[in-house]
Amino acid sequence: MEKALKILSEEHKNILKMVDALVMKCNAIESGKELDTGFFKKAVGFIKNYADKFHHAKEENILFAELCKDDVQMHCNPTQQMMYEHDVGRKFVKELEKGVEEKNKDKIIQNAKGYAQLLQEHVFKEDNILYPMANDALSQGAKDIMLDKFRRIEHEMANEIDKHLSFIKELAKQDG
Repeated sequence: MEKALKILSEEHKNILKMVDALVMKCNAIESGKELDTGFFKKAVGFIKNYADKFHHAKEENILFAELCKDDVQMHCNPTQQMMYEHDVGRKFVKELEKGVEEKNKDKIIQNAKGYAQLLQEHVFKEDNILYPMANDALSQGAKDIMLDKFRRIEHEMANEIDKHLSFIKELAKQDG
């Protein structure tokens, strides 16, 4: 698979680490542990900024835009479904954020777990269906342009990305 698509797939790994941490924190609450609002606030920040404003924005504004061009031929185009799932994820995060503000454990658990399940399935579809289809359908020139645009976004958002990746590394240390 081309480098631009590999970058998106690598970002999925970071997002899935957050998803796993969300599920673990929800399970801990369900088994009687105190609500860790600090974690959930950081998790919402990660999701809104890294997963959505950084990763999903690259998919929606660059990859999906390329896949919807008239000259791109695919037997079906799943980008509308992927966009819909991004929107469903945003709704879960909005409700999760409200739950954190209200310190409502049930709302937090329901929305964090809903988001986690959605993202696990969503990432699987993108990594195993959409990205391979895109790799076959897009010209080398389109892939090169995407990679260039990705690099510019990564440069512009470097500090923000580093902050969120540090949070992921911090979570890994807590688990290990």
